[in-house]
Amino acid sequence: MKPNKKATMLLISVTALALSAMAEAKSRDTIQIAGSSTVLPFSSIVAEEFGNNFAQFRTPVVGSGGSSGGLRQFCQGVGENTIDVANSSRKIRPNEVEACKANGVKQIIEIKIGYDGIVFASRTDAAVFKLEPQHIFLAQAAKVPQAGKLVVNPYTRWNQIDKNLPDQDILLAIPGSNHGTREVYEEKVVIPGCESLAEINTLEQSEAKAICTATRNDGRVVEIAGDYTEALARLTAQKETLGVFGLSFYEANRDRIKVATMSGVEPNLDTIIAGEYPVSRPLYIYIKGAHIGVVPGLQEYALFHISDTMSGFGSVLESAGLIPLANAEREQTQQNIKLKASL
Repeated sequence: MKPNKKATMLLISVTALALSAMAEAKSRDTIQIAGSSTVLPFSSIVAEEFGNNFAQFRTPVVGSGGSSGGLRQFCQGVGENTIDVANSSRKIRPNEVEACKANGVKQIIEIKIGYDGIVFASRTDAAVFKLEPQHIFLAQAAKVPQAGKLVVNPYTRWNQIDKNLPDQDILLAIPGSNHGTREVYEEKVVIPGCESLAEINTLEQSEAKAICTATRNDGRVVEIAGDYTEALARLTAQKETLGVFGLSFYEANRDRIKVATMSGVEPNLDTIIAGEYPVSRPLYIYIKGAHIGVVPGLQEYALFHISDTMSGFGSVLESAGLIPLANAEREQTQQNIKLKASL
């Protein structure tokens, strides 16, 4: 049977392009990282320590841009002009995996680095908040149920929602849609708060979801496209602002902000490890398998990131606010990196 000439030429062309991309990547000797602003401080610490401990490799360059932005860059292809690592405060989505593969990023190595909590914080001189998910939904929603029907959100002060909440203006600084934090915030706070209302459960599923996630646009809710420092600036400028932050950011800024309880639980390392605090999430880095062995130090960086010294109990990253993986999960993750196990 004669080989198909057209198919043979196509295979040669694709192979040549792949080899060309790898040759380009090989000309770069610095690991390039981008993504989640939540993971950013952890990744920056690891990069600096990696540079200090591995003299044969250059210190990685770490950028931000949000989880979605980092994964979008990651999935643009392979080669010198594409990043090696995406930081993400959420799991990569199926459509992002497909986008990666369509652009030739076939080996995506998922590495869970630990856990973080999402906290609601105000200035240290502001009122004390004891929150429930329902409070947050009613504060930020475009429409809320009243007297058996949906109406434009009439709430302007927290104590109108619940008399036990502070008598102050509703001002919420929430993560923008480019942040992985936004997705977890909605899934673990806003939507459960919405679905706790009997009126919502009478709606069709698609209508209920739209109501649950629609945000009021009267200036009482501000979406923060930048990192947590931008949200902190809002609190500094406006005393009554309540902002959404990662636990690690709060831990680093205890002198400037204080946290609210959620469902009666104070967010801290102990309550998150114990599974008591309801708003926690895993944090990830994604490694481009095709760049391992091409960009110097990439696999070593991944293993260093997940090492006991860097991110285990009593580690540098735990002291910076990261909640470590259990030992068995850490060992399995290390094995996956060594085997280049991909999604």
